[in-house]
Amino acid sequence: MHLLLPRKTYNTVFDIPLKELYVYGIRGIIIDLDNTLTEWNNPELSSDTISWIERAKDIGFNMCFVSNNSDLRVREVADIVEIPFVARAVKPRRRSFRKGMDLMQTKPDTTAVVGDQIFTDILGGNRLGLFTILVSPISRKEFIGTRLVRVIERMILKHSSKHGLL
Repeated sequence: MHLLLPRKTYNTVFDIPLKELYVYGIRGIIIDLDNTLTEWNNPELSSDTISWIERAKDIGFNMCFVSNNSDLRVREVADIVEIPFVARAVKPRRRSFRKGMDLMQTKPDTTAVVGDQIFTDILGGNRLGLFTILVSPISRKEFIGTRLVRVIERMILKHSSKHGLL
């Protein structure tokens, strides 16, 4: 069960205390794309999101998108903010997270992963000992399989909260 629980939860990426993470020793942020930074399959980032990414870079973070989406889809967004990426990541497999750390030149104890899904982002990050951060999905519009998994995620979060695990 502990592999499914994030270290921290926030409503949005904007709520993440970036300076505190940096002081804590985090130097790299692996970040999901769909429903974490933008709506599912939306190739545009809001100006607020772009500003958040630039602020993270200014603090000193290296960043990398790790997404299960296609190369073309992820590249569209990554090119806008000049961030390396791993597409078709097959999260929660560890290989994609390791590749992201290689691109950022970070280690597990200096890397956070931010995403909106327990069974991909959080499980994958926890399997490598990364600092895992769960954010609420931006939109209810999602791949049908993801919508089904959300039911189980809500049960896990409710149970964990009820028993003081979060």
